[in-house]
Amino acid sequence: MNRRAFEQVVREALDSMPEEISEYLGEVVVVVEDRPSREQLEEQGIDDPMGLYGLYEGTPLIDRSVMESGTLPDRITIFQRPLELDFPDRRELIHEIQVTVAHEVAHLFGLDEDRLEELGLE
Repeated sequence: MNRRAFEQVVREALDSMPEEISEYLGEVVVVVEDRPSREQLEEQGIDDPMGLYGLYEGTPLIDRSVMESGTLPDRITIFQRPLELDFPDRRELIHEIQVTVAHEVAHLFGLDEDRLEELGLE
């Protein structure tokens, strides 16, 4: 799928997110990249370049202070190639993008991987 078509799928997924999650998407920028960089994989402790669907980069709400005003917005990156590889069906792809975005929004609230696993978002 070309980038434009994939970005349309991401828009569809975001537009149909539950309100409990979508209300926080105004707090972050959602971007699409082909695959994670070597640095992003190393930071996450992941060896497989196709093993990361999304990534939250920013300061969780619980760690913010007034001194951070004027900084760049937080960012959620959706990685096209790993998602396409594992979810060739469009409906499954949309669903997995939604799961990935929900997982990354949870990081905005400071939830770590262990807590996300407890909540079934891992």
